[in-house]
Amino acid sequence: MQELNQEFHIKCVKGDVGRYVILVGDPGRCESVAALLDDAKQVAYNREFNIYTGYINGEKVSVCSTGIGGPSTAIAVEELNHIGADTFIRCGTCGGIDTDVKSGDIVVATGAVRYEHTSVEYAPIEFPAVADPDIVDVLRKAAREDGRTVHTGVVQCKDSFYGQHSPDSMPVADELNSKWEAWKRLGVKASEMESAALFVIASARGCRAGSLFHVIWNQEREKAGLDQDMSEDTSAAVRIAVEGMKKLIDRDKNSRD
Repeated sequence: MQELNQEFHIKCVKGDVGRYVILVGDPGRCESVAALLDDAKQVAYNREFNIYTGYINGEKVSVCSTGIGGPSTAIAVEELNHIGADTFIRCGTCGGIDTDVKSGDIVVATGAVRYEHTSVEYAPIEFPAVADPDIVDVLRKAAREDGRTVHTGVVQCKDSFYGQHSPDSMPVADELNSKWEAWKRLGVKASEMESAALFVIASARGCRAGSLFHVIWNQEREKAGLDQDMSEDTSAAVRIAVEGMKKLIDRDKNSRD
């Protein structure tokens, strides 16, 4: 590919973003994150990639939307890394799998099931998709301080949203249902679509990455007849992502002193 003046998809150059980046799926969610940063300004918006840059405690921090799934997340992370980003916190939504995980709870991923294809183009399937332990720690602390019920553990990543929600309509229904039963028996907390790619790419590029999720619904609780209310308010997850990043920045500064 010929050399470009700016990154091909995110339309940014060095200096536009900080080393610390909060990733969200929905471009519309970027403004709610940016509102919690100091002096945040939009620096680019192309396709699904909406990018703001501001500051936390004097450190440059950016927020970038990725759209849905591993391929577009990989593009964002690669191009952000090209221009200096090396620390990523994903703030997203998920569906619960473990019946202890309720709508409105927060899930912090320690690792991810690689039931998707993007990460396979970076590492053999035997290589684990694992979150950075310092990011896991700061996100868990931030969630507890926010008064939220927080679950830490493995999440499952897939490429097909409807493969999860309408498996019996798929020609490979038997495979989808048997895999889902395996995730349940293994104590997987929730299902989402980006962390496996994010964690493996971070390992491949020498970066740090972590994820937290707002639980919208838990289909296993529904099957079991357990009470729940659908929750689509992601404001707590956004606060926790920003507070977690603040804690990480402070930890990094203290380690340099």
